[in-house]
Amino acid sequence: MSAVAAPARRNGWRPDFWTLVAVAAWAILIVLLLIPLGLVLVSSFRDESGQLTLANWQRLFTSTRYLNALINTLIVGFGGLAGALLLGSVMAFCMARLRIAGGRFVSMMAILALVSPPFIGAYSWIVLFGSGGIIRQTLMGWGIFMPPIYGVWGILIVFAFKFYPYVYLLTSGALANINRSLEEAAENLGLTPFQRVLKISFPLVLPALSAGGLLALIHAIADFGTPRLLGRGFNVLATEAYTAYSAEIGSNLGMATTLSLVLILMSMIFVFIQRYMSRRNVYHSNLINRPEKIQLRGFANVAAHAAVYFIALGGAMPAIIAAIYSIRKTNGPVFQPGFGLESYSRIIATLGDVVRNSLVFSGVSVLLIVVIGTLIGCLVARRNTAQSSLLDATLMVPYVMPGIVVGVAFIAAFNTPPLAMTGTAAIIILSVFIRRLPYAVRSSAAALRQVGPSMEEAAISLGYSPVQAFLKVTIPLILPGIVAGAMLSFVTAVNELSSSLVLYVGGTITMPVKIYIAINDGDYGTAASLSTILLVLSGTAIYLAFRLLGRDERALL
Repeated sequence: MSAVAAPARRNGWRPDFWTLVAVAAWAILIVLLLIPLGLVLVSSFRDESGQLTLANWQRLFTSTRYLNALINTLIVGFGGLAGALLLGSVMAFCMARLRIAGGRFVSMMAILALVSPPFIGAYSWIVLFGSGGIIRQTLMGWGIFMPPIYGVWGILIVFAFKFYPYVYLLTSGALANINRSLEEAAENLGLTPFQRVLKISFPLVLPALSAGGLLALIHAIADFGTPRLLGRGFNVLATEAYTAYSAEIGSNLGMATTLSLVLILMSMIFVFIQRYMSRRNVYHSNLINRPEKIQLRGFANVAAHAAVYFIALGGAMPAIIAAIYSIRKTNGPVFQPGFGLESYSRIIATLGDVVRNSLVFSGVSVLLIVVIGTLIGCLVARRNTAQSSLLDATLMVPYVMPGIVVGVAFIAAFNTPPLAMTGTAAIIILSVFIRRLPYAVRSSAAALRQVGPSMEEAAISLGYSPVQAFLKVTIPLILPGIVAGAMLSFVTAVNELSSSLVLYVGGTITMPVKIYIAINDGDYGTAASLSTILLVLSGTAIYLAFRLLGRDERALL
């Protein structure tokens, strides 16, 4: 009897398909997220000799250097947030409520600003307003003194024009969906235009405004390339973590991990604050009787168009400058009068492996992101359990992790056997994969929530296994969203700088890393041509995503 009972128990314990997906998802998160973060935490309590100590945390709060870096991080974070809110709100109001000529062109400029990496923006501003920048030199020749763009103000300018699309895309959609009857009723009750905005429009768009602001804030405090290129002594936590890790003399992994933990904690705190703010006062509109766009006249119309085009062109300027300078004649790193393709010829002759690395690493990481992210997204959407909710919450951690933190965490975790991957292509691919995995999970979960489970259940009732029903019924229904998500994941993967800068060796260098090195070396021709290649790849991916998403720009977020 016992011999018969044992197989029955084994058959009863046989896991189904989605249980296996859950187990695999947790295994991936444990190996690529929780263990590296755990080692980062442990490393922050060790000194150079490996002894347990609180010295790193004590230095953080007593060293003038690190306190200044912490304060500077908050300055650029909230300064970038303020700039993004100002530019994004103005753009959103004008585009949602006013008739603006060339509106599609303006939206395209905003998308171009969004997909171009921040360090390319820093490079473009250096070309225009750096010590030898063409606009600065022109103004100096006219007797108009203009300080170079380096320092905190340069960083804030780049962040404002780089991150305003987050606010613009989310807020413009919210403004366009407000029920016009509410504002008309407020007008009939005698409220001034300012009062109507403050008491009616603002509460309705606050969740979108705070969500866009949160994205700008998180990206600002996590950004490494812009403060590194423009700071000139204005250091932030991300640059200090990189310096602590990469110093040729006195490299201090413990201090680097301590700074990395502070960055994670800051990001998580801001996420919780935004969620609290957006849920505290929730207002709804019925999405009918939407506002009509107003046609301004005279000076007001000119001012509105000037503001919109100034913001749009300012955000897209990095891509424009990179494209122009990529076809300037060069003699080595020095620009010459006229135009030519010497920079592209040099890339073909000597930097083909850099382009190939970026394409291969991004392609493999996106393949992993799409396959695994889609499975986890379906699990989260279809199984409303405590375990799936915990899994979804855990995936918030890599969402807010700065790239420099991912790089340092992977060095701490995978520098020794049995998983010694430092210096290999695998460590770069996996770092991009785990950092971008939440995007695919959320996009596939959102797509699946729009598809009822009845067809999948019907397929199972007709004899399909859960795997067959998933592959033959569910996947075709959400395939456009999956492919669009893959294109958007490719954009973020191919432009990844901060984690790759920590993890690369000579044979695994990527285009963003080479651009960063070329800018530091003054080789602006190579930087411009590689930047243009990156922008073309990103633009192509965005175009394909739009074809599948119906030109919904907010899907980029």
